[in-house]
Formats: sequence, structure tokens, C-alpha cells
Amino acid sequence: MTKQPRRIGIADVASRAGVSLATVSRVMNGSFTVDRGIAARVRAAAEDLQYHPNPLGRSLALGKSETIGILVPDLANPMFQAVLRGVSMAAARDGYRVLIADSSETSSEEHVLASDARRRGDGVVLCAPRMSDEELEALAPTLQPMVLINRTLSGAAPTLTVDYADGIRALAEHLFAQGHRKLVFLSGPESSASNRLRLQGLEQFTAEHPEVSLQILPGGVSFASGHGAVHDVLATQATGVLAFNDLVAMGLLSGLHEQEVSVPGEMSVTGFDDIEFSAYTSPPLTTATVPLNELGEQAWQRLHEMLHPSAEGTAVESGAAAGTVFPTTLQVRGSTGPVPGA
Repeated sequence: MTKQPRRIGIADVASRAGVSLATVSRVMNGSFTVDRGIAARVRAAAEDLQYHPNPLGRSLALGKSETIGILVPDLANPMFQAVLRGVSMAAARDGYRVLIADSSETSSEEHVLASDARRRGDGVVLCAPRMSDEELEALAPTLQPMVLINRTLSGAAPTLTVDYADGIRALAEHLFAQGHRKLVFLSGPESSASNRLRLQGLEQFTAEHPEVSLQILPGGVSFASGHGAVHDVLATQATGVLAFNDLVAMGLLSGLHEQEVSVPGEMSVTGFDDIEFSAYTSPPLTTATVPLNELGEQAWQRLHEMLHPSAEGTAVESGAAAGTVFPTTLQVRGSTGPVPGA
């Protein structure tokens, strides 16, 4: 039987550096209380011996895992992928890993997944949770420290939201300026807080423009749901369509192409989010740009402040949550144009 090589341990590093086990432990855990010269000697010894701390043992010693969880409703949606990228890259710069949970738009699973993610990490980010306000309020105390994206919960956690009402209103105003007076909105899930904000924005728009006819149709969140809505959209005889997100808009563009409906010649279509692919559809998609990566980066920053209040110089209490609202930017491309016959 081949004899396995002995694993290099903390005692070997201590012996090589001529220091105590406690000193090696403090240096490996990033303590700043060790003399710089001694710390450099310990790190040099560890490098010479190719010593790597045991992550599990280090987590037990520090009382933390240096891992956080993030829960998203649909990882297949590039919008959530972009937010996740922002969280992951920012956390990695601070030495943290990210565990991902996908609820697949099933709100009944969210409390289980969120609780499990929190047990496995030092904190959790809930991205656009679909659970009810009552469920979220009841669950929040067990998840701290926690950050919310695209959802608000007064006083319970830092919140990062997007001004969806203003974004959808800007898209509707763009269509109005192009002469469109018959519009249709392909709405998102009823459980989506951002969908409710979009509806509020459209309510404000129609109040300001009583001459506009706006119909609301169920649209879902996916390419397939947009593609499947094409006949219902055509039945409204609307000339302008506001889709819940870019994926729905892309699906609708595909369906309209199959029906030989010219975009924007016969119908204008807008999306929302400005995901990476929206500039490469045929025609390129008019949409509202959301700072998705920045959302993710700021979510980590808020969580990091809660995990390391002294390092930031200002403590952030989990119950004293500050909210940040990110604006959107109208991105006009080729999928919108003047009303037919103008």
C-alpha cells in the first residue's frame, strides 16, 4: 500500500517560524495584533511549507464561514444573472464566497431556501423575493444579517430597489411621443413587487394622458410567455407594446416575426432591464436600462458593512435599514417608431 504524504499542519509552520501555535493562528486569520516582522516570518514559513489553512477549521475558529447566500426567483433570467455577478465579484474581492439558491418562481419554497442559505452562511441577500409581505416580515428576524433587492420591508433590512414606476412611465411617454394611443402592457407575476410598481407607473401615465387606451394582459417573465402572447396582443389592435421585461419582449418579437408583423412598421415593442442580449435582437430592443451589476455590488457592500461594522467605521444595525433607489435610463433602439400611418 502506498503511504500517503503527511499533511502539513499549523504546528509545522509554528516550528519553522519559531513562534507559538496561537501566533500562527492569529496571522492566518488576518489578525493585525501580531508584529509585522513576525507575521511576515509566519507567512514565509507557510509558503515554504505550502501550508493551506483548513477552511472548515478556520470557520469554526472564527465563528463565521466567509460565505453568504443569495436567493433569486429565476436564475435562467439574465437580469438576475447580472445581479448575481455583481454580488459574487464584489464579495470575492473581500474573500467571501456566494451560495446560490433558485426558487424557480415558486414563492412557497422561498422561506425554506432562504433559511437554508442563511444557516450555511454568514448573511443572505434576497433578490426580488415573491413571498407575501406578511411572510417576509415573519421570516426576516431569522435571516439577519440580510439585504433586500427589489423589495422593501420597513426597518427590517437595507433595501435596494429600482424606480420601476418611472422607468415604465418613460417608455410609455416615448411611445406616446411617437403618436401611439393604443397600448398594451404584458404584465409580470402578480407576486412581483416590481410588477406592482410598473402598474403604478402606468396608472400615473394614463391619468396624465386620458386619450390613451391601455390594456393589461398576463405576460409572465420568460421568452416563451412573450411568444405565447402574440395572438392576444394582436387581438387588442394596439400599436405599442410594453413588455414586463426584455425576455418577454424578445419572445413577442419572435412571435410577431412569425406572423409577418413588421416591427416597428406595424407595431412598436419595448422591454425592460436592458439585459446583454437586448441590443442584438432584430430589431434591437428599446428598453429601460437598470444598473444590474451595481445593484449586486451595492447589495454586497451593505451586507459587508453589517458583517464588519468596525472595518467600515460606521456600524450598520440590521434593524436600522436605509433604502436606496436606483434610477433607470431610457434606451431607444430600433424596435420602436412612429405610429403606423403617421
